[in-house]
Amino acid sequence: MRFTTLLACLLVSQVILAELRGTGDLGLIIEREPAAVQIINTSTQKTLSHIADLGDLSHASVVYSRDARYAFIFGRDGGLSKIDLLKDKIDQRIIQAGNSIGGAISQDGKLIAVSNYTPGGVKIFSSETLDLIADIPAIYANNKRSKVVGLVDAPGQKFIFSLFDANEIWVVDLNAVTKPKIQKFTNIGKQPYDALLSPDGRYYIAGLFADNGLALLDLWSPEKGVKRILPNYGKQDEKLPVYKMPHLEGWAAAGNLMFIPAIGQHEVLVIEQSTWQLIKRIPVLGQPVFVMARPDGRQVWVNFAFPDNSHLQIIDVKDLSIEKHLQPGKAVLHMEFTPRGEHVWVSARDDNHVLVYDTQNFKELARLPAKKPSGIFFSNRAHKMGL
Repeated sequence: MRFTTLLACLLVSQVILAELRGTGDLGLIIEREPAAVQIINTSTQKTLSHIADLGDLSHASVVYSRDARYAFIFGRDGGLSKIDLLKDKIDQRIIQAGNSIGGAISQDGKLIAVSNYTPGGVKIFSSETLDLIADIPAIYANNKRSKVVGLVDAPGQKFIFSLFDANEIWVVDLNAVTKPKIQKFTNIGKQPYDALLSPDGRYYIAGLFADNGLALLDLWSPEKGVKRILPNYGKQDEKLPVYKMPHLEGWAAAGNLMFIPAIGQHEVLVIEQSTWQLIKRIPVLGQPVFVMARPDGRQVWVNFAFPDNSHLQIIDVKDLSIEKHLQPGKAVLHMEFTPRGEHVWVSARDDNHVLVYDTQNFKELARLPAKKPSGIFFSNRAHKMGL
């Protein structure tokens, strides 16, 4: 009897040990049409599980808790979903607005901020319970509400975002979480459509859809206000149709250089960060959407809007020239590098697969089936600002 009991305990222990896993090499693949995600392992390059019933994921983005156990998914339908990566299930899910386009997690990991189109504004939730903590309506002239874009977390327990309709940037200090302090910067330029935070957390840069140039806020010296950089770019160029807006959060920072997708042009702009001057315009195949740097900064990978969205081009940062041209499949929507950059994962939505490439020799290493895949988000994002 004792032997049987001991054997049973050993078997249970073995099962438990077999189920244990870390979260450092996990990630999510967004599957648009089935409103689902895959939990994947970047080391084994395999799918671990599927989680469904996540609402409208046509413009979904993801952030991670500090311990990388939980993923928070922001859906276009206003859904905020908390996924347990160890239990392969939805931990909590709420509908917090009518139309949401993204979110961020605070410096201390305790707050989740969501940016909304409808109604325009930002809502702040507890990352533990998803209880609403603060509601910040994006109200401007004549009591109108603006769509909110470009929401990022920033040092000092702050969130920063832009008001598309009001032409403003707001900085929200949440050190006193029940009494947010809001600093507003007005007349920054027409229609800020997206934004990014530099990797060191110092600069917030908003792209302007209806104006030339970019709006730059130095968070070390906010008293200087918003500065316009590249104010003359594109004035003399013929404007091409814009089939898809570039995603500024996919901008590449490589050393002192920033690589930026040009709006309405078949170019990647290279800017010297110390002077914010344009030093080169790199011709590319089509209109760039994501311009993403390998973690070591040696390569920049570029995907494109329709009709060139089956292609990728890779820029050699040393020479500022095109190094490689790949065709992973139809409708390449997103790329994500493994934490140290040896591999890159690429979604090909209309071919229903995700590919894994070796970034040294560009060989295909794996191909995972996925239903209309779009965004790919790895858990190492838990330890990065502005993502």
